[in-house]
Amino acid sequence: MKQVIYEIFTNRALQVGFVSWFIAQCLKIIITFFVTHQIDFKKFISSGGMPSSHSAFACGLSTAVGFIDGFSSTSFAISLTFTLIVMYDAAGVRREAGKQAQTLNELIEMYFSPHYKPQHKLKELIGHKPTEVFVGALLGILIATIMI
Repeated sequence: MKQVIYEIFTNRALQVGFVSWFIAQCLKIIITFFVTHQIDFKKFISSGGMPSSHSAFACGLSTAVGFIDGFSSTSFAISLTFTLIVMYDAAGVRREAGKQAQTLNELIEMYFSPHYKPQHKLKELIGHKPTEVFVGALLGILIATIMI
């Protein structure tokens, strides 16, 4: 069991993915500070925003797998497929779910306010604009190129 844990923690491709995710999440805090002039540490654990940490993780992982195993390897093909699904989901499905949440929050406010106040508003920022996904992807590729 120790050997398995050791192998997971020393896996270069996973390290690249996690470093890419960590840097993307830190960048969200920094970008938010420059836009709002407030430090919001909740951005570190939130989804959505610039850059996409999901895309950074997945692209970093795929790029690292390509460098390690070769870009013609089956493992790279599997990783790239996973990455493309993650990026499509972030910019497509999750973004649309966020728009629906925004509309529902507005409807509740318009038609039920001030008599009804929901305990929790639906989370609206769960997806990404295509540029956020693209920048996350570039970040992951850059981190992989530097680390491998």
